[in-house]
Amino acid sequence: MEQRTRARELRANPTDAEVMLWRALSARKVAGVRFNRQLPIGPFICDFVARSAGLIIEADGGQHAERAAADAGRTRYLETEGYRVIRFWNNDVIGNLEGVVLAIERALAEMPSPSRSREREGS
Repeated sequence: MEQRTRARELRANPTDAEVMLWRALSARKVAGVRFNRQLPIGPFICDFVARSAGLIIEADGGQHAERAAADAGRTRYLETEGYRVIRFWNNDVIGNLEGVVLAIERALAEMPSPSRSREREGS
């Protein structure tokens, strides 16, 4: 199946955790950063992506406990593409959404600002 078609299907059928997290991330609600959901990057479809910040957020269900090696390989690939990947278990999103959003805000604050790097290049 083509990736864009699969991404559309995933957007149309989100998990409960993805719905909650999208409500928290959409419309630039976290640090003014725009997120896209179910975005294809290379061979993977990522749950939430802030392209401007180079941050990927993954909401993982229980099946990921058995896929740790595959997830690590996926993370390595995405890091070679210039992204930082952070993962949360679905039950953490559902049970502690505020804490998850705070962790995402911290991750964004730790990342270099794209505008500042552009300023340095031009000087």
